[in-house]
Amino acid sequence: MLTKRIVLLFFRDKANVFFSLLAVLIILALYILFLGDMMEQTLQAELGFHSDKISVTMTCLILAGMVAVTSVTSCMGSLGISVEDKEKAAKDFMTSPAPRGKITMGYILGSAVIGLIMTFVALTISLVYVVSKGGSVPGFTDFLLLLLTAFLSVLCGNSMVYMLSVFMKSQNAFSAVSTVIGTLIGFLMGIYVPIGAMPAAVQWVIKCFPMSHAASMFRQVLADGDLSELFAGAPPEALEGFREVFGVVFTYGNHTSSFWFSAAFLAISTIVFFALSLLIVRTRKLG
Repeated sequence: MLTKRIVLLFFRDKANVFFSLLAVLIILALYILFLGDMMEQTLQAELGFHSDKISVTMTCLILAGMVAVTSVTSCMGSLGISVEDKEKAAKDFMTSPAPRGKITMGYILGSAVIGLIMTFVALTISLVYVVSKGGSVPGFTDFLLLLLTAFLSVLCGNSMVYMLSVFMKSQNAFSAVSTVIGTLIGFLMGIYVPIGAMPAAVQWVIKCFPMSHAASMFRQVLADGDLSELFAGAPPEALEGFREVFGVVFTYGNHTSSFWFSAAFLAISTIVFFALSLLIVRTRKLG
């Protein structure tokens, strides 16, 4: 019932839904205004020739990051309800017969359901847009990989935001933190600026940020096929260098991340953040 309540409250509040998607709308606006042309010119200069596939490929790279961002911002919007309840109705929940663990799981499940719905919507819109621009329809295997990526992305984003919400005591504080995260997350996922163009220290922060791996997984499924086709006549080093610069893969010394490496990174991060959150909740309860 608590999970159902959170889902209904979230979608009834149109302003909450809008601000949950604000970072995504900003990314789309920047892509339409200048990011798209800038990135297409970069790829065209790298290849040395023009191709209609360039526009499709760069669109896939941007939209992949946008879908990953949605999995975080939608969870932030839904978990804001838990912070509001903590501020206004904490005594009501504490005196109810429902166990504290079930109340906590209700918020987590409600946020996960909302995150999955919003992420699937963003993914569907992205696929329709890519196909309308001449891109290919994902095959059955790629479709399953996209669903898996969306699922892991929402779980990890939900666990990170929930741990953050545990420390928040007021809706205003949570809204302020959400605004900062919504602003920074585009940089942390290499959407506004290619990862390879950032300082080495910032690149390491991005490589260790779990949600960057979600964006990497979406990019590998959506864009790798077109990239391989575009770089067919170029040296292998050119393709690998481009994939690293635009965050399709990450390098750690001599190791290059794969789809399944990033999937394991997200799964482990999810377990760690949820475990830390539950530990904090229990400590505060005992305290």
